Amino acid sequence: MIEEQGRVIAREGDHVRVRTQRRSVCGGCAARGACGTSLLERLFSRRAAEVRALDRVGVEVGDEVVLAISAQGVLRLSLAAYLAPTLGLVLGAVAGNALGGAASDPLGLLGAGLGLTLALVWLRGYSRALARDPSRQPEVIRRLGAEPLRVTLLEP
Repeated sequence: MIEEQGRVIAREGDHVRVRTQRRSVCGGCAARGACGTSLLERLFSRRAAEVRALDRVGVEVGDEVVLAISAQGVLRLSLAAYLAPTLGLVLGAVAGNALGGAASDPLGLLGAGLGLTLALVWLRGYSRALARDPSRQPEVIRRLGAEPLRVTLLEP
């Protein structure tokens, strides 16, 4: 499970909207001053992101919470997000070139554009289907800073 901390900003039925601060692993790296990834982190990582998460804990607006999502789900979506457009582009270009004959360059370009477009349409449907699957959604797993319940026994 991949975990992230955030603050609940809104409630939507059995879901909540959580604002999280983007961060990366660059903070402790010795090469962070000379690294391109570190530069991108400094430029873009301060932005907050909003996540819609399933609430099974019963949190309220303003609570600090920990979100979790399946690492397998993130891996699958990442693989689809990178692989589908690349395959669509390449396969479309190959098909356009094969059909083009003497005028293969313009048809290869057109095929690449069509393949990319079809891959992006498929990816949009795939991500919407995953968003409806409760096992693939981010989930609030605990509230942070909650005081434990203290019971004091009084003697008669």
